[in-house]
Amino acid sequence: MQQRRFGPFTVSAIGLGCMNLSHAYGTPPSAEQGERVLLSALDAGVTLFDTASLYGFGANETLVGRVLKAHRGRFTLASKGGMAGVTGDDGVVRRVIDGRPEAIRKNCEDSLRRLQTDVIDLYYLHRWDKKVPIEESVGAMSRLVEQGKVRALGLSEVSAATLRKAHAVHPIGALQTEYSLWTRNPEIAVLEACRELGTTFVAFSPVARGFLCDAVHDVMAFDAKDIRRSMPRFEPGHHARNLALLPGYRQLAKEAGCTPAQLAIAWLLHKDGNIIPIPGTTSVEHLREDLGAADVKLDASLLQRLEAHVNQQTVSGHRYGAQARAEVDTEDYAA
Repeated sequence: MQQRRFGPFTVSAIGLGCMNLSHAYGTPPSAEQGERVLLSALDAGVTLFDTASLYGFGANETLVGRVLKAHRGRFTLASKGGMAGVTGDDGVVRRVIDGRPEAIRKNCEDSLRRLQTDVIDLYYLHRWDKKVPIEESVGAMSRLVEQGKVRALGLSEVSAATLRKAHAVHPIGALQTEYSLWTRNPEIAVLEACRELGTTFVAFSPVARGFLCDAVHDVMAFDAKDIRRSMPRFEPGHHARNLALLPGYRQLAKEAGCTPAQLAIAWLLHKDGNIIPIPGTTSVEHLREDLGAADVKLDASLLQRLEAHVNQQTVSGHRYGAQARAEVDTEDYAA
């Protein structure tokens, strides 16, 4: 497996986003299947595992901790706080964004316990709580570094301006946001800011939440709890228009001698040596397919045609619905 820099660490060029094993796309796989995926990734040379307090309201960290604790020295562990499941007076667990120092401290302590480790290698602020200055939240996270509970800091779904404010308080080792052929927002400003500051850019949803795997054809079949139900691009009208992109996209993958999923990930690897994609999957077979993208070579002509075919102008619909758009701080293209 090729290696890339991740904050102060060196990790596999493709990491594993662990969210799918516990969260977001309907009924999660069994614990046994999750274990198979995690251990298969480790055996295949993956050395970056990405989880969060939010995923499964702690279930994902618990899974990662239980399965990988015996191998802790073999990989770099990233998790996130500042957005977690909180149980209300009615007994219902709800997602809450809370960037207050006391909340961040508690999130981190809870994560360390679930992950069964003494230290988290890179700890992200999952969402900037806009009621709390970013400097205050990052200041609290920097104290976790001083206490030896965290080795490096990261941010998720923030703008270049917010990254720079945070970096002035404490070095930001990594910034994570959605980036793929069909979500190009980071190209507005954040990628350049990361290069300037020496911050690694981590691309989540590199295969467009399954769309660029050529695997999402019937949105009406989504599970009731599948988060894609709230995303405009998967609404029937937008989705029908987006499906028209797939024949040409399949042809480009064929020319490249790879699968559609591998083409999407390989594109990211070719864009910049500072980018690490973290695809997620519940299947060992798909995991191996994704990791095969590291061996795909794309020439300049194919890259140009690929970017012209799938981009912000050719994709129909916004990546997020109104609520999710209000919660992130990323730059956006004009509607």
